[in-house]
Amino acid sequence: MTGAAPLTEIWRGPLAESRHSGHAVICDARGEIVEAWGNPEEPVLPRSSAKMIQALPLVESGAAAKHGLSAERLALACASHNGAAIHTERVNTWLAELGLSDGDFRCGPQMPDDEEARVGLIRAHEEPCQVHNNCSGKHAGFLTLARHLGAGPEYVEADHPVQKACLAAFEEVTGEASPGYGIDGCSAPNFITTVHGMARAMARFATAKEGADARQGAQHRLWQAMVAHPELVAGEGRACTELMRACTEPVALKTGAEGFFIAILPSREMGISLKVADGATRAAECTISALLVRLGVLDPLHPAARRFLNAPIYNRRGIETGRIRPAEGLL
Repeated sequence: MTGAAPLTEIWRGPLAESRHSGHAVICDARGEIVEAWGNPEEPVLPRSSAKMIQALPLVESGAAAKHGLSAERLALACASHNGAAIHTERVNTWLAELGLSDGDFRCGPQMPDDEEARVGLIRAHEEPCQVHNNCSGKHAGFLTLARHLGAGPEYVEADHPVQKACLAAFEEVTGEASPGYGIDGCSAPNFITTVHGMARAMARFATAKEGADARQGAQHRLWQAMVAHPELVAGEGRACTELMRACTEPVALKTGAEGFFIAILPSREMGISLKVADGATRAAECTISALLVRLGVLDPLHPAARRFLNAPIYNRRGIETGRIRPAEGLL
């Protein structure tokens, strides 16, 4: 057992003014640790970084095929989206095809992060709906699975068949029994595992072969959907979207609240998970960028990489005062 390791530093002039520590693991095709920082066995809540695992029952149950879910909808099922029109219009269409409405969601309303959508609501004197919630795509997937299973409407309850299926998938792909859960921002259970467990799960997604079996087929379809539609997984300007576009080979990326991040690298048959101990998003984005550079799938000079890796900090007059950069030894 080891403590958190330095991951990201905030420099101002000649001084490292702040430091973010945490835990990170890179796993190979067998789920074994290739490299690690901090404590691989640190218990964590992966938050939204687990969405592709939560979408596994949707695909492997046959619900996705029965309802003709496209790659776009599978990407939305894995998304923490900005609530832009490209997200909400697609989720609303999906919901309507199920014969359901916004009131059937259990994720709660959220003011969209997308500026155009947010300003549009304010100017129209309208309140946000649940479809604006960044998790509405995941919840549309939950509702689709609930319909397929003939289960009741309270699909976020831990003892609901949807969440039982999510827990079973979660424990199988992480290779660990989950000791419990916390309630996520969207009201669904978020199951506990370790940093190693999440990296192992992502490596299993990376090694999944289409048609091998239902589980591998589902994993393969989900990471491919994410890579094919990075704009639906997050949105313009977001690290997930920008870095997936920037990588030199297919890489699926997904952030999670409180400083979590994962990567699925199919060409390398590797998985990455990381958790920043203090929950800082800026540190998680810098750290995942550094690890992608370390593995040779991201050019550090790419404009998208430079937004998160060695990112400049400006003051209110536009003067560069410092940088967000990876800790020594991470690259």
